[in-house]
Amino acid sequence: MSFFNKLKTRLFKSSSKLEEGLEAIVEEGAEPAPAPETTPEPPAETPSASSPAPAEKTGAGILGRVLGRGGKSGPRRVLDDAMLESLEDLLIASDMGVDTAMRVTANLSENHFGRRLSVDEIKDLLAQEIARVMEPVARPLPLYGKKPQVVLVVGVNGSGKTTTIGKLASQFRDAGKSVIIAAGDTFRAAAVEQLQVWGERAGVPVLTAPEGSDPASLAFDAMTRAEAEGADLLLIDTAGRLQNRADLMEELAKIVRVIRKKDPDAPHNTLLVLDATTGQNALSQVETFRQLADVTGLVMTKLDGTAKGGVLVALADKFALPIHAIGVGEQIDDLAPFDPEEFARALTGTAP
Repeated sequence: MSFFNKLKTRLFKSSSKLEEGLEAIVEEGAEPAPAPETTPEPPAETPSASSPAPAEKTGAGILGRVLGRGGKSGPRRVLDDAMLESLEDLLIASDMGVDTAMRVTANLSENHFGRRLSVDEIKDLLAQEIARVMEPVARPLPLYGKKPQVVLVVGVNGSGKTTTIGKLASQFRDAGKSVIIAAGDTFRAAAVEQLQVWGERAGVPVLTAPEGSDPASLAFDAMTRAEAEGADLLLIDTAGRLQNRADLMEELAKIVRVIRKKDPDAPHNTLLVLDATTGQNALSQVETFRQLADVTGLVMTKLDGTAKGGVLVALADKFALPIHAIGVGEQIDDLAPFDPEEFARALTGTAP
């Protein structure tokens, strides 16, 4: 199964919520299709044997097709102010946020106000607008020539941070890159054990330290080993305790200070891993971690377990941070580079 099909299947909660809402909106104000206009016919003449038979009228004609008649089937509704307001409410309910919902509906209004639209046509138009919002932020994790490239991974506990590190390590390893993982969340034994499992699966070494050890010291040791071995990538896991932000801020700052003793430009990437099931809380997490660390890009996980996939659109619209990858499950191939058009089609339930 292609990643798009997985994404579309597993975003069913989000797409079905949108689709049901759109159907209700269109049916609420649907208008019957207008009867085809006719012009008075001249009096019938008896055709002679040599006269050609009159041409039979078929189809809706070019003008009808341009105006939307004869297009996708189903009830239609005029895109007016009342419908735009209903669409805006639906997008907000799908966790796109007020500002993003207003932007999307404003674009629909500017280009299609007054048209009679079916559910399928609205889904197509929404997918186009969502993809347009997200196109500027769809960027793969950049790879640099300098070794090792240090990637600091941050996020709250339970966001899928540890699993994402394992998947990235495995994928880069399969692409021929040498990778080292540093299990920097030294306060959670479960996180260390999970990384060790992924490391064994991917054939990637995982550096650990005793529970409660200083994460910055582990990061320093990991940098030393990565430099000595000429590793391409060093992925550093971090703690995600937000209940005491001052401690976490100092911990992250110390890790950065220590690894910069070896490379003044490190970390080269700081990835924030977000759990899609948190909905609008993801926006506050971005705000928090932008203060705690210099976040350079996002990874969104657990899109398969939520009806709140629209929050990724809100994140793109509000922060304009690169979205490097999205995850829709636990398998290694369930993390893939972010494709805005595929995401938009999957979110709206639109066929490719």
